[in-house]
Amino acid sequence: MTNAATKPRADGRQRLFRGRLLQTGLIGLIVFWVLFAFNFPASAQQQKKNMKIGFIGVRPDAADYSAKFIVRELENLGYVEGNGFHFEYRTADNQIDRLPGLVDQLIRLKIDVLITAATPETKMAQKATKDIPIVSLNLGDPVISGLVNSMARPGGNVTGFTPLSVELTSKRLELLKESIPKISRVAVIFNPETTRPETWKPSWGESQRVAKQLGLEIRSIEMKTAGELDGTFADIIKARTNGLVVSQSALTNSLQRKIVKLAATHKLPTIYPRRDYAESGGLMSYGADRKKRTHE
Repeated sequence: MTNAATKPRADGRQRLFRGRLLQTGLIGLIVFWVLFAFNFPASAQQQKKNMKIGFIGVRPDAADYSAKFIVRELENLGYVEGNGFHFEYRTADNQIDRLPGLVDQLIRLKIDVLITAATPETKMAQKATKDIPIVSLNLGDPVISGLVNSMARPGGNVTGFTPLSVELTSKRLELLKESIPKISRVAVIFNPETTRPETWKPSWGESQRVAKQLGLEIRSIEMKTAGELDGTFADIIKARTNGLVVSQSALTNSLQRKIVKLAATHKLPTIYPRRDYAESGGLMSYGADRKKRTHE
């Protein structure tokens, strides 16, 4: 259980795909792709040419945090910005329709590897280039999103992390009930357009089993677009729901502050998928530690 002042617990099976499960992290992936592209010695000091790394994100706050963290960790490995690598950063300021133009800007700069914050950025990047390696920080489900052919044989130029886990929602239910014992009706918001049935059904089945053990009545709430947010909350409140679980998706992440504000306005105890929701004022979060996965 976490709140704005505590570190998120790292559950969930952070899956790294590139034909097989790799035991490495984001920084290792970036270095691997740059070395592969240049075919130069592993030592950063031996490079005659700076790596050119691009980064793009929709949300400026989360993107800024991720970009600064990546630069700092690369410097810890001996890669000095301006004398070892060059970092090009772009953010769409929460306007997804700006992504194509920003991706095009980065490609024109002839970057060697492109880091994307989540699924929307990754889809735009893959549509624009089949040659530049793309490393994504967070993909909901890369198969249903059409980014890879399969987890076993992804193909293409995309790699990254996806927090696929059957137990995530049920664990959030347990923590919510533990923190607020009086809750009895819980809604779970998810986006069916970024979650495969074979992923969601086992997760939902496990959640129902856990809910029964906890004496909770739960129901799933589909939300496909940002325009549905107010109506979704209206339905939740109308049903006299007294607990909410927000599932991870690019849509919910882009609406983070609005969701947190609505939950607070309606005094609805809510557990979120990432720490930054709690840092934005949310009650608690449970999910993978984004810092830790860059090193694993």
